[in-house]
Amino acid sequence: MEHAIITTSASGDSNGPPAPIGKLILVASIAAGVQFGWALQLSLLTPYVQTLGVPHTWSSFIWLCGPLSGLLVQPIVGYFSDRCTSKFGRRRPFIVSGALLVAVAVFLIGWAADMGRKFGDSPDKKTKPRAVVMFVLGFWILDVANNTLQGPCRAFLADLSANNHSKISAANGFFSFFMAVGNVLGYAAGSYPKLHKIFPFTQTEACDVYCANLKTCFIFSILFLLILTTIACTIVKETPITKEELEKGGESVPFFGQLCSAVKILPKPVWLLFLVTALNWIGWFPFLLYDTDWMGREIYGGDPTGSDVQVKLYDQGVSVGSLGLMLYAVILGIMSLAIEPMAKCLGHVKRVWGLGNLVLAICLALTYVVSKMAEKARGATLQPPPSDVKATAVGLFAAFGIPQAVTFSIPFALASIYSSTSGAGQGLSLGILNISICIPQMIVSVLIGPLDAAFGGGNIPGFIFGAIASAISAVCAFTILPSSA
Repeated sequence: MEHAIITTSASGDSNGPPAPIGKLILVASIAAGVQFGWALQLSLLTPYVQTLGVPHTWSSFIWLCGPLSGLLVQPIVGYFSDRCTSKFGRRRPFIVSGALLVAVAVFLIGWAADMGRKFGDSPDKKTKPRAVVMFVLGFWILDVANNTLQGPCRAFLADLSANNHSKISAANGFFSFFMAVGNVLGYAAGSYPKLHKIFPFTQTEACDVYCANLKTCFIFSILFLLILTTIACTIVKETPITKEELEKGGESVPFFGQLCSAVKILPKPVWLLFLVTALNWIGWFPFLLYDTDWMGREIYGGDPTGSDVQVKLYDQGVSVGSLGLMLYAVILGIMSLAIEPMAKCLGHVKRVWGLGNLVLAICLALTYVVSKMAEKARGATLQPPPSDVKATAVGLFAAFGIPQAVTFSIPFALASIYSSTSGAGQGLSLGILNISICIPQMIVSVLIGPLDAAFGGGNIPGFIFGAIASAISAVCAFTILPSSA
């Protein structure tokens, strides 16, 4: 059974005019608030969880919550947001709920050490099990909340575009741009070591300066997200969908039935798109999960569980790594505007994707070269890297923004071409695409910790693994991805 897709314009009429550009910008701006939190999550949480006593080898398993929640939450939320008959609209209730869940998660994560101490963690012991439990709980809620936010937000933009291809393209461009804005703000906040002085209460006996900075960053993150969400959801209205309209659209099939139906009729180019996407993200996740940890360990020679000097070096490396990620976000924003001209120049978007994957593979391989430069310059002493090594490492961070711009735009652009043939609503279609991102993260989360441990406990083995996957993804994009896609 084929299911019609119900989309609504600003007036709630699928055949009506698309919403003005201003309303698309307001909804897309929510991506800045979401990405602010993601940037903090990617740059600061892996080092933070190690300060709670979780070994580097095991910290990757904590990241399993992201793909697991994305694998389950995005398709489910997408499905129910397609069918929501709330008087507030289909997408806005989920967007607001996601923002409130983020606030709960941020409190649990930021105050995990304090709550762990209150519930009985010993300050003298390296591992703080109660704090770890609170952190993991908050971390899982944060991923669920982010997945609850992002899918309906993208679907809302599609609804507002009312099947107008020009508006859909513009909306995706705005969304990518605001993701870059959120990244810049998040990485900038994470790179400033004295931010906690704005809120002195964040530093406690159980929460050191690094922990206090994390708290402060998250406070700004949640305020930013709540403000953007409130403005967008207040100004941009939705006309509710009635049960009669849903039945008329043929969306009475249960969730798993509609999901199976959508998967069955996916054309071959979409499966190839999923394959290239999966390989691409297998390449990305080792770096995204351990980028600042790499700067703290391999480049600065620090250790979050070592001596005072090693801890200080590690913190310095994480801070400089966050600065590098801010530059990476700037390059990401600039390159996002160059994707379409590059596609015209190269003849097809698949060539841009192949080239981007090749650049990613090269960047990941260069992390080994820069690590050896830092190791040679450091010798047997515990000291920061010389300025040339530091500049090279930060420059490499910035270079990752080039392939990331490709990854953030082309897969979604190609997938949108086929969403109308998948037999599912916008929300469910985006959830299905998300599976090709979640599964690679699960693979990386399971394999990278043991792989790094098997080769000395650093991050380079995982990065090389990612480089190989990226190179394969580049070859696949050039060869098996059809030009008709």
